[in-house]
Amino acid sequence: MAERSHISNASLSLFTSSMDWLGQFVLLFVKTCGFLVRGRILVGETVSQMASIGVNSVPITLLTIGFSGMVMALHTANTLKELGVEHLVGGIVAVSMAREAAPVLTAVVVAARVGSAIAAEIGTMVVTEQVDALRSLGVSPIRYLVVPRFVAGVLMLPVLTVFANIAGVAGAYIVSVYAAQVSSSVFLRSAEKMMGGDDLLLGLSKTFVFGAIIILVGCNQGLRTTGGAAGVGRSTTASVVISIVLVYIADYVMATLMFSGAPIRY
Repeated sequence: MAERSHISNASLSLFTSSMDWLGQFVLLFVKTCGFLVRGRILVGETVSQMASIGVNSVPITLLTIGFSGMVMALHTANTLKELGVEHLVGGIVAVSMAREAAPVLTAVVVAARVGSAIAAEIGTMVVTEQVDALRSLGVSPIRYLVVPRFVAGVLMLPVLTVFANIAGVAGAYIVSVYAAQVSSSVFLRSAEKMMGGDDLLLGLSKTFVFGAIIILVGCNQGLRTTGGAAGVGRSTTASVVISIVLVYIADYVMATLMFSGAPIRY
């Protein structure tokens, strides 16, 4: 009985803390949208965050997605050649990149690089009482810290994904043509025929949601930080884990709505 009671109390505590986190997350989103609707955006800080979140993430994004495309082609090109349908290689890779791989992997890279940095930066400001100092000066921490990062993240993640698509298809092209000996014209023609503009646009539309999730989770974890340097570390780790989990959940929901029953062009 005691053990069962302990498990019940632990489950209740987990549920309560989860609801508390969700409530704070939703409240942060609502307050952020309130500042956006009123046009209270710090333009200079937003541009600075766009450079930090977007421009500085380009190299690692291109490297990661480029090699992901190469691995994808490595597994598909030879198999499809054995089946006599190597003319599908380019199209399969291009559609997979546009719909799923590029948006999701870019979001994971940004969550690891940017989400953790945001949680650490804001968490450090909280434990060193800099956030309290902002409030004492009449400055809203949400307007000063969250809104610029939110706008920058939502705007820059789609841009990063465009470059990721190019890098992924380019990596697949190199492996398919030079390693699997698939004709260059066959690869390109397949990609052009099978991938439509709607595949690219719907894939990019996901990234607005991913960007919002990553930034809000990072900011929320940072603002919730307690316990000094150890607390900052916990917030940073939790930010990455929660962001990636929510990105995958959101991706499944949006993919079901967008692509369920959608035919692939052959």
